[in-house]
Amino acid sequence: MNIAIIPARGGSKRIPGKNSKLFHGKPMIAYSIETAQQSGCFERIIVSTDDLHIAEIAREYGAEVPFMRPDNIADDFATTLDVMQHAITWCQQQGWPIDLVCCLYATAPFLQAEDIQQGLQLLSDEPLEYVFSATTFPFAIQRAITLNEQARVSMFSPEHLNTRSQDLPDAYHDAGQFYWGKASAFLQGKAIFAEHAKAVILPRKRVQDIDTLEDWEFAEALYQVLLGGQG
Repeated sequence: MNIAIIPARGGSKRIPGKNSKLFHGKPMIAYSIETAQQSGCFERIIVSTDDLHIAEIAREYGAEVPFMRPDNIADDFATTLDVMQHAITWCQQQGWPIDLVCCLYATAPFLQAEDIQQGLQLLSDEPLEYVFSATTFPFAIQRAITLNEQARVSMFSPEHLNTRSQDLPDAYHDAGQFYWGKASAFLQGKAIFAEHAKAVILPRKRVQDIDTLEDWEFAEALYQVLLGGQG
């Protein structure tokens, strides 16, 4: 059995009500639920939340909320791994024969069903523990600079002071959209960013963190441009 788990707590501080806030006319979490459904990859789509309003929205859009998340993993200090381990353990206690699990973030309106399908294919075909979404940095990270307390500049990698950007290898970062993994890997707490993982590379135009109101406004504008504002 393959299941999707969407972590969606109700206590976002920087964007109050982020997971249920309307994004182009639909609650933000609805996009992840609908994309999971469209992918055809899952027998169950579960939302892990501590918030009754989010639970109601999740059920309205066709996801399951078979439990409410305990308070001890619903605060600012709880990690995604904590939430995943709790949800997987709960499902196994119900006797569900879980093989592969996909953590889908609730704030991923640019995620496409094909991305999820590609991740599942990789995890099924190769000896991997995880597959996750990633994209390239827009600039050469080897030429990054830092500022000290007096705002004086130094390079992170001074050996690349005179290296041309085109001569430096691409660097990638987590796109923060999905994380396929074996149930056993999540339960054992294996690191995701390691040799036993592969990345599905997404175009940068479809990757946007949504952590602040400025991020939200940019994401709405980007969605309008890319997808015409269609839900």
